Amino acid sequence: MADDTPRFYRIEDLLRVMVRLRDPETGCPWDREQTFATIAPYTIEEAYEVADAIARSDFEGLKDELGDLLLQVVYHAHMAEEHGRFGFKDVADAITAKMIRRHPHVFQDVSLREGFKTSGTWERIKAEEKAARGESTSKDSLLDGVPLALPALARAVKLQSRAARVGFDWLSLAPVLAKAEEEIAELKTALASDERDEGSPASEKVTEEFGDLLFVMANVARHLGIDPEAALRDANAKFVRRFRSIEAALRAEGRAPEDSTLEEMDQLWDEAKAAESRKQK
Repeated sequence: MADDTPRFYRIEDLLRVMVRLRDPETGCPWDREQTFATIAPYTIEEAYEVADAIARSDFEGLKDELGDLLLQVVYHAHMAEEHGRFGFKDVADAITAKMIRRHPHVFQDVSLREGFKTSGTWERIKAEEKAARGESTSKDSLLDGVPLALPALARAVKLQSRAARVGFDWLSLAPVLAKAEEEIAELKTALASDERDEGSPASEKVTEEFGDLLFVMANVARHLGIDPEAALRDANAKFVRRFRSIEAALRAEGRAPEDSTLEEMDQLWDEAKAAESRKQK
């Protein structure tokens, strides 16, 4: 009797697919010519698509996006193996060992569990790992090691969190909000003296003040326990949702946004906002 059980591909199958794709004679010409540098942007993009699927609660999509992200890990590991550096099994071994090593309260002594978050154990183990690799654990600055490649808002929060460890932080939200108001005032002052023509790039001073305002707003988010990247993604989604409602309403009248006035679109925006509020009640 034939086995009707559906076949599920395993990680070993994915690894073999990558070998075929990168084969110098029978592989894919595009895949074969890729390097760590050319693949890195795709790796970042796939990580964002995972976050997007989570934000939309699209779990079927999340399955696919996690697969795409896994492919990136396999891709980099295989290229490293081609260079004789390491392979996928080394990546899996390293992260498994690291998780066991950094969770002694789970894998060694459960009595350490309660105080783990405030014990500094994670940081101590990381320092020991660096020392074992021969890396210097001393830093010129507390801010060293915060990746430049992080999204700017996320990096701002990490920089502020590092500084807060040594007390360089406001103790409550009120002075942070006051600082935001101060930065808005400084941006207005810079704009008042900006002689640029409408539509042309802002001056360096205006750009600087705008950056300061964004940095403070990242600090507001940190004090509120909000992920600013996630909050902005939600705001983007809300804008898309409401603007599409405007387009749909105008389409029903045989018109397009460019055929309407700002006042008309603003009214339709308010109607879309009100409709969302009713649904949430």
